[in-house]
Amino acid sequence: MNKTSFEIHTSHIHNESCNCEACILKNMLFNHLPQEEAEKLCFIKKEIHFQKGEVIVKENDPIEYFFYLKNGLIKISKMLDNNKQFILMLARPHDYISLLSYFHKQHYSYTMIAIEESVICVFPLDHIQNLMISYPEFTVSFLQKVNKTADHLIERFLTINSRNLRGRIALILLELSEKIYHAKSFEIPFSRKEMSELIGMTTENVIRILSEFKNENIIKISGKEIEIVNNDKLKFIAEHG
Repeated sequence: MNKTSFEIHTSHIHNESCNCEACILKNMLFNHLPQEEAEKLCFIKKEIHFQKGEVIVKENDPIEYFFYLKNGLIKISKMLDNNKQFILMLARPHDYISLLSYFHKQHYSYTMIAIEESVICVFPLDHIQNLMISYPEFTVSFLQKVNKTADHLIERFLTINSRNLRGRIALILLELSEKIYHAKSFEIPFSRKEMSELIGMTTENVIRILSEFKNENIIKISGKEIEIVNNDKLKFIAEHG
């Protein structure tokens, strides 16, 4: 098997006892398999721990595994023709973080990097594919999740690109607050440059608009720490910016 960035980290494998019965993954996927197949799938999976900044897979690595994000936060990015990086999405716990290339390519079209300490459940892709051939309900469930991931990317792209610069920053701050950290105060898990790559702006514009929000008493900033002070105003900017 080719040496991939994913393989380098196999020292992080934790061979823990199978606890899929208590995992949300069981309800989302395993319920569409016979009990014996679900148990087999549970016991062949590996949990792999990644530290912040570690590469999970690189663009053009061979696709050999099915990934499920159990804990943490992952950025999924692609290098554009102009050698600029574009962040496609932030993957949150319970996301299937490698669905988009499974059925039409043999190599990943994007790079995945942990931006927080993360735990990923890993399954051999050939085993998943064999289950899809044998169990139609499992296949339908799997394809529904592929479509949901694609729809999320399209919706996010259209939403971001329909906003001005202030609206884009507001959307990202609200996503971090409401969907990832569930708190008004949080630490931004990436740099200002990465934030610009997430919303298609320059780093200078990100810095300028964050400063504007601070001066308008919408947020407080201390390094990477952000506190949303005026949530209603931030939502108005996100919706109408």
